[in-house]
Amino acid sequence: MEEGSVTMALTPTDSTSISATTETDVANPSVPAPIISPDSPGITPTEHPLEAPRLTPITPQPGKALYRQLLPGIMQVPADLLLAASRKSSLWPMTFGLACCAIEMIATYMAHYDLDRFGIVPWPSPRQSDVMIVAGTVTKKMAPAVKLLYEQMPNPKWVISMGACATNGGPYTRYDRVLQGVDKVIPVDVYVPGCPPRPEALIDSFLALQDQIMEERSVEGRS
Repeated sequence: MEEGSVTMALTPTDSTSISATTETDVANPSVPAPIISPDSPGITPTEHPLEAPRLTPITPQPGKALYRQLLPGIMQVPADLLLAASRKSSLWPMTFGLACCAIEMIATYMAHYDLDRFGIVPWPSPRQSDVMIVAGTVTKKMAPAVKLLYEQMPNPKWVISMGACATNGGPYTRYDRVLQGVDKVIPVDVYVPGCPPRPEALIDSFLALQDQIMEERSVEGRS
């Protein structure tokens, strides 16, 4: 008899037992298959039906913080992100000009370019301004006044160097009485090239300054 073959045992007709077994079934008795209920994805025990409610799978439900339950719709953001977004959307540049680049700066403030849509409002006093636009040639006679105005501005404050003259002296770089860049006396955040730069270039410098404010929101010394 080969292994795994079926062994048939036949008895006389008066016997009532006919057995048909396999050697595999003898070694591994059959286990009743679990009954899966269509209502619940779990396994319902057949021997203890009362345990079915306790074996029902739990549907995951995301929890909510207490403040989200009391005030739904509230968005949680870092405090420095909120302050930086407020600063970049309410820039107040100081209104003063040094040379011909100031004409382009004045044209940028006009209705054709409409800086108010960016939250940029010119302000005549350094006490409430937070942006200084150095528009024009900075001579050594004017440099102390520019430095004094910068010191009178409250923190945080930023400086835009507008034009070649304010950046490196421009066409007057050989003159001894001209300062070789306003960054020799005050720190500069954004440089605008050109002689003179167009209003679109100044608007682009404001947008670059807004991006810089958002990137440096956690830097010490700006708050």
